[in-house]
Order: sequence, then structure tokens, then C-alpha cells
Amino acid sequence: MEQTYFRRGFGLRKQIEPLIRSEYHSALVERIRANGYQDSWGEGDQRVTVRLAEEFGFCYGVDRAVEYAYETRTQFPDRRIFLLGEIIHNPHVNRRLTDMGIVFLQPDARGWFDFTGLDPADVVILPAFGATVEDFRRLQTVGCILVDTTCGSVLNVWKRVEQYARDGYTALIHGKHHHEETRATASQALKYPDGRFLIVRDMDDTRRVMDYLERRPEAMTREAFMAHFAEKMSAAFDPDLHLDRIGVANQTTMLSGDSLGIAAEVGRSLERRFGGEPGFDLAHHFRSFDTICSATQERQDAVEKLVAGPEGAPDVMVVIGGYNSSNTNHLAVLCARFGVTYHVADASCIDPERGTIRFKPAGTPLDAPEVEAEDWLPPGPLVVGLTAGASTPNVKIGETLERLLRVRGLEVLAETAATA
Repeated sequence: MEQTYFRRGFGLRKQIEPLIRSEYHSALVERIRANGYQDSWGEGDQRVTVRLAEEFGFCYGVDRAVEYAYETRTQFPDRRIFLLGEIIHNPHVNRRLTDMGIVFLQPDARGWFDFTGLDPADVVILPAFGATVEDFRRLQTVGCILVDTTCGSVLNVWKRVEQYARDGYTALIHGKHHHEETRATASQALKYPDGRFLIVRDMDDTRRVMDYLERRPEAMTREAFMAHFAEKMSAAFDPDLHLDRIGVANQTTMLSGDSLGIAAEVGRSLERRFGGEPGFDLAHHFRSFDTICSATQERQDAVEKLVAGPEGAPDVMVVIGGYNSSNTNHLAVLCARFGVTYHVADASCIDPERGTIRFKPAGTPLDAPEVEAEDWLPPGPLVVGLTAGASTPNVKIGETLERLLRVRGLEVLAETAATA
């Protein structure tokens, strides 16, 4: 019987590694890393010093997902290969997979995938964000080959949510309800008949929930609560019944401080609400684990070190990565707290001839339009900070830096800029 589920790749790493290196490596980025994460070009008023965050770009989970996608194409050269959504949130990587003949399945406005065109001979890649329990079961029913690239950090959160549901806790998930990872995480609670979830976007959302729990005068009415969270809760969720026991989890790419703050607020609120009861035990009402992935945390820590370290913040911060990448957006928000920040999708956003930059302002919604700025590099000697989201390949960082330097009339030596 043919094996239909793969999670550990196909043992083709050595075969596909030269191709991946040629497409995603940057000698320029490696030069800066080797030079202590800092390098300079030009002299006098034209001098540009670049400081690179010490953790940036592809994380292990993304590396693994991209590698498995390339292995899948190599393993099944003559089969139709589909991808559930995007492998990661990076336009360059996703375009490359399209060029390899991998077909992207896109959900409708409700998040529903149409699998009617699939058959058992087809191969479907599950992205690094994972898939909902329902989608996974539907694909198993089709009988097609599944290649699962779900990140290990995401799986860790799933285990917590499943434990909450098993033990009778509502999973309160800090995340973006439309994000693939959050949808997949929330679905883990539904493995149990009485499982339930509620998704909060930020501290304001959390306070709405806690005010209702504590029956504060300013709390929403039941009708307003149900309307506000209509798309953010499980079908059978009842705020009058299901807020007495809460387990906090999070989308792995959220800002760590925000997730920890939300967990602490929930714990305090539950204690205020039930603390006066005989035999009160907070652990009976509240569970929480820090489930921000280590790579996300390392990149956030590296950015804070770069912008808030003893050398002071750079004159300009450039953050590189897909506009729909949650972890990249959060890096931009962190940087913007300390100075001028431009979040660009890739190098094409910088026009050296016109001296302009197209960017997504930090803190705006994922689908916010780009804006354009002229004369965005201040005159005189300049310090530029660079970082990139966990789904951004080094080659895109190098290309962006090359264009940035050209705005100042500086060129990178061809042998340094070339990828290998």
C-alpha cells in the first residue's frame, strides 16, 4: 500500500540543497554577518553604515517547509502537486513554487477550501502554518498524498489547546482570527465534543472579555459581545457559561510582551471574579504557557538590541518581508517605537533612480495599501538598521541593501553581491 502521509521529508536534502542555496543565499548578507553584523560603504557625507540584527530571516521552521516543498517536487516529478494556501508569507518564495508547477489552493471568504477537483493520485502540501482539523480530515477522505510541513512551534501550541479542551478549559487565543495559523490552532479545541475557543486580537479585545466576565458596569451586553466576537469564537461558545475556566494560548508570531500581558490580565481578572469563593484555586480557573516560538522571540529580541542598545537607534530602520507576514509586521511595530521605520515587501519597493520607497506603515492592517515616500534617506553620514521576517530569504535582504546603497550613488562590488 502506498504511503500517503509524510512529515519528515524524503531524504533528498543533499540533492536539492545546491538549488536552494543558489536561489536564496546572499554573499552580501554573509559578508555583513561575518563582519560582526555591521559594514560601511562610501566616505564623508555619503557614508552609509549598515547594522544588521543578529537574528533575522529564515527560521528553522520556514527552512524546513521550503526544503520539503522542493523535495516534494523532486520526489513526485510527474504528479499534480497542490499547496494549501501559501507555504509561508513571502511573495518571492511562493512565486518560485508556482514556477515549479505547484498549484496554490486558495480559500474563499469563509476560509473554506474546495477539494472537489482532487483525486488520490494528487499530492497536497500542508503549509508551515498547519491546516485545520476539518481540512486535514477532508483531505484524508480524498485519499491524496499529504506532505505536512507544519512548524514544530505551531504543533506545540496545538498540544496546549487540545489539553485545554480535554480538561474543560476554554482556549483563549491571542492572534488574528483570519490568519491560517490561528484558524488551525483554534480548530484543535474542536477535537473534543465540549471543546471551545475564543480569539482576542489585542489587550482591548481581552478587556472586553474580562469586563464581561467580571460583570463590570461598562461591560458589553450579551448581544454586543456575541456580535463583536461572532467570527472569533467556536459555534457553541456561550460567554455566560464558558469564561469560568480559561487556558491562554497564542499565535506563535505575536509580540511576546503583548501575549504575556494578556495572559497576566486574564489571570488577574479570574482571581477578582472567583477569588472570594471558598477553596478558591486559581489553577482550577486559569492556565497559561508561553507559546511564542523561539525564532520569533529571538528576532524580536535582536531588533530591540539593535534599536535600543548602547549605540542608539539607527537613523532609519528597514524591515523586509511579506506584508501579510505576521512576524514581519510585528518587527516593524517594534522598530517604529524607536524611530523612522520602513517595512518593504522586497527590493522592488526601492527605486534608486527616483529616490523613492514604497512601504507599509508599521501597525497598519495586513491589507493596508502601500504608501510612497521621497527623499527618505536623510542627508549626511547615515546609519541604517536592517532586519527581516522569519519568512524572508537572505537573497531578498541582499537585493534590498544593494538598492538602498544605490540611492546614495554607492555600488556593491559584483563579486560581493553575487549569490552562490
